[in-house]
Amino acid sequence: MDSHPPTPASSDQPTRADLDWCHEAVQGVSRTFAITIDLLEEPMADAICVGYLLCRVADTIEDAGHIPPDEQTRLLQQYNDVLDPDEPTTVDEFHASAEQWIPDDGGDDWAVVEHAPRVVDTFATCPESVRQAVRPPVRELVGGMAMFVERYDDTGGLRIRTLPELEEYCYYVAGTVGELITNLVCRGADDDQADRLRENSESFALLLQLVNVSKDVYVDYHDENNVYLPAAWLDDEGVPQDALCDPEHHDDVADVVARTAEHADGFADDAQTYLESMPQTQGNRLVAWTIPYLLAVGTLREVKKRPEDALRRAGIKVSREEVHALIASLSGGVDRDMLGELRRTIAERPFHRA
Repeated sequence: MDSHPPTPASSDQPTRADLDWCHEAVQGVSRTFAITIDLLEEPMADAICVGYLLCRVADTIEDAGHIPPDEQTRLLQQYNDVLDPDEPTTVDEFHASAEQWIPDDGGDDWAVVEHAPRVVDTFATCPESVRQAVRPPVRELVGGMAMFVERYDDTGGLRIRTLPELEEYCYYVAGTVGELITNLVCRGADDDQADRLRENSESFALLLQLVNVSKDVYVDYHDENNVYLPAAWLDDEGVPQDALCDPEHHDDVADVVARTAEHADGFADDAQTYLESMPQTQGNRLVAWTIPYLLAVGTLREVKKRPEDALRRAGIKVSREEVHALIASLSGGVDRDMLGELRRTIAERPFHRA
């Protein structure tokens, strides 16, 4: 395993080397978030990058099927204590507990866990305004993940039962990230903007997370032993959760996937309002959040066309051509009054063919 650098002295100014490492790490763990961060400017790009990596440490542990649930819960609770300034637990103590579970070939996600001390230490030297904006939602995310792992510790993986429970889960793993983003961008907003942002931030996050739920059914079940499609909806089709990938149930599960996509689509209007309310100050750029929004709309288009593909390992995604076309067309910037037309266009057909 790579060693991590010593804890830097607190100076309210992370080193450029640490920030560059964080930016490189995001490139490896999330294509969508990497696009967003690349389109932001300083200082927003650094704040979002470090905040996202704090979340990613917890997310990787929560998704780790090889770690017993009681140990996952303990690690998440310990990590939460690390982020609590009133607790004495250090990030090195968390790293020592987590190290035995880090796979030798764990890839980019586990490299972030391995370097959790570097991520946390970099966060500790961010400006106080950034720490105040980021810490509460990250701790809520970590605590929510621990709660859900503990809730299903007898099944070894999550088995979401109802739509309200699915939305509760999505809030903890994504809505909190929306709050993190909103806390940071609100520092440059007037009171009316801030109110609209806070009213709609959860819808923005739920849209993106429910798109993931609808498109990645096979991978979620086979790789992480998690079933997010609500048992109540599967019961309507006569499908047991632990048989959702059996060939004889494909048509019925595809109907549930389509139903989930329709529910996700219900958050798109408020998500658009969120974007239309966003200030472009302190390095924030509307286009950085518009592209993941439009990619979510495009993914919903594909899910609705072929929901059965969610039951294949390849899953459902928009093409690289469409992603590249969006970035090439919009990277120079986007106006608020363009959002509705862009959304309608992408909901109907791939952007590069429009």
